[in-house]
Amino acid sequence: MGQQAKDVDVEALQERSPQRGRCLDNFLVMSISFLFVATTALAVGGAMVVRELRSDMKSLSSPPSVGTPQKQTGDASSPAYKMEKFSYLEAANSKLENSTMQWKSISYGKRTTVGSNFVFDPERHSLTPVQDGAYFMYVELNFTCTSICNASVLTVKVGDKLTCKVELPAGILPVSRKCWTVAQLKNQGMLTHMTVQKGLEDWKLELQSSGFGIFLIDP
Repeated sequence: MGQQAKDVDVEALQERSPQRGRCLDNFLVMSISFLFVATTALAVGGAMVVRELRSDMKSLSSPPSVGTPQKQTGDASSPAYKMEKFSYLEAANSKLENSTMQWKSISYGKRTTVGSNFVFDPERHSLTPVQDGAYFMYVELNFTCTSICNASVLTVKVGDKLTCKVELPAGILPVSRKCWTVAQLKNQGMLTHMTVQKGLEDWKLELQSSGFGIFLIDP
């Protein structure tokens, strides 16, 4: 009788095991799908905000029309208010080497692309957010070949928050790469380091189309 009971228990467990496995598989698929959708939505939202802020930069650099009242900085919908929480730095050195990347701010009108919520040190090429909070940050990198280039790999790291790995193929075709993340920052200066492998002598970084952007999304 005892042996029969053990046989029944084993058979019951064998019957439940595939069902439990299917449930776990379904849960895993749903979790991955949700993460993919959430990540994609955040990336699209971030890109839309960046485009809007760049448009605001152009509007701020343009002279106002006669008789058009200027929006005050305190207005949350004004370009000036939004630019306070946004910064964009342009690449300042096209050479690919193991070093701290060099950045520079861009002037437009009487302003620059460094919002008042940030402190940019042009000597150390570091950017520090004044306000603690969650930030969307991204790097956009564009490379061109000046001759017949070798294949190689380089990595760009913004502090310990963002890592962007770029694979450069052999040949002459240009390469573009964009990387982004959302990170919690607390008044910490951020340096960007480039690490390269051998064989990148004929590759260069395009300055005007490569840069680092960041904006506050949740104080």
